[in-house]
Amino acid sequence: MRTLIATCATCLMLLPTVAAAKPSLRDVQEIEDPLFAVALAKEVSDHCDSISARYFKGLTELRRLRARANALGYTDTEIRAYIGSDTEKNRMRAKGERFLAQNGVSYEKTETFCAFGRAEIKKNSAIGVLLRAK
Repeated sequence: MRTLIATCATCLMLLPTVAAAKPSLRDVQEIEDPLFAVALAKEVSDHCDSISARYFKGLTELRRLRARANALGYTDTEIRAYIGSDTEKNRMRAKGERFLAQNGVSYEKTETFCAFGRAEIKKNSAIGVLLRAK
């Protein structure tokens, strides 16, 4: 009986720890999706001379994402670790390359980046609002 009570007490003490466990930022869509849009906008602006990134808008978005992640309980150290992780950078790059390819963008044809960027600007999408046609 004492063992059962001790086991139950231990389980009850661990519940707050388990409940407080945070998912990886990659699994928090309200952080991951806008971060992905910023990355894609930068990629488009890097490969299309007729479209530029709206850097201040992108910077404002990144600051908003950091504030939101902080509000969700993530520390600046955890956020920097996520952003600086080579694993996460490679994952984001692969995700971006797949997304671009699915949307007809080819790294061999820079005009496809321009067409994609102009379409996103026209749609006023999460990516498009971070771009400006020159």
